[in-house]
Amino acid sequence: MIIIIHENNEWIEPFETALKKLEKEYRIWYVPEMSLDMSSTPPEAVYWNRMSASSHTRGHRYTPELVAGILSWLERHGRTVVNGPKALDLEISKMRQYQELEKLGIQTPKTFCAIEKNQLLAGAEQIGFPLITKHNRAGKGLGVMKFDNKEALKDYLYGGYFDESPDGVTLLQEYIASPTQSIFRMEFVNGKFLYCVEVDTSQGFELCPAEACELESNCPTGEYEKFRIREDFLVPNIDAYEKFLAENDIGIAGIEIIFDDNGEYWTYDVNTNTNYNPQAEAAANQSAPEEIARYLSLLNRTPNLVY
Repeated sequence: MIIIIHENNEWIEPFETALKKLEKEYRIWYVPEMSLDMSSTPPEAVYWNRMSASSHTRGHRYTPELVAGILSWLERHGRTVVNGPKALDLEISKMRQYQELEKLGIQTPKTFCAIEKNQLLAGAEQIGFPLITKHNRAGKGLGVMKFDNKEALKDYLYGGYFDESPDGVTLLQEYIASPTQSIFRMEFVNGKFLYCVEVDTSQGFELCPAEACELESNCPTGEYEKFRIREDFLVPNIDAYEKFLAENDIGIAGIEIIFDDNGEYWTYDVNTNTNYNPQAEAAANQSAPEEIARYLSLLNRTPNLVY
């Protein structure tokens, strides 16, 4: 039995299709409609946690807190969990992501974090301009805005359109100028590198690759290829990323990097409920959902292997 823990029905269909193709038994635990009797015993199964940091945008502000309890319950009963408590902890905090990445020498952009607006305005001097704002707890590029000077940042912070992170923590981050106006998202399954997709950021930073997101203004349209799998992609420290995943009990993830004008690359986001673009996968003859289905099926035959 394979059980998927999630909070967004629109993202699940590709994985159900892949599991059905392999004729695997599975269940879906839709967290917004769940409750938990902590005196009960969880079913014998392999559990895959797909809790999203952007759940608040779908009216599910508190589902990460419920999932944290569910994962603790599963852990107490010795169940096999892919992307367990440590993965969830990093999913909902970029501050903690960056600490874990830097431990392994993985370069992240210079970042300042605060709750109070006056502290953010003062912190901008340490980062320098241009800079970007972002939410500590978010996905899809939510809250990402570029500012070229202090006055523009002040207008944003104290104006009527300030967009606050659901945990109250805003990040200021040095702006990395990409000469190609793109970012690269490395996909990992079973903690190993699978492929890299190049993402066109010229239209903005809301970069969910799922087909269900294509109705949003900054997501893919038929006008140009926004997502493209790069078969020639390679970074020399890929083993450091795989070690980062292993040390944080992450079996499935997308890790986003950006190259600057000097060819240096910076890691700025880890997504532990990664989605995949079907058009890009079809063009490259790849299927991450099928790779995931095979991975979960293998774990289902291997008791007491916990990620």
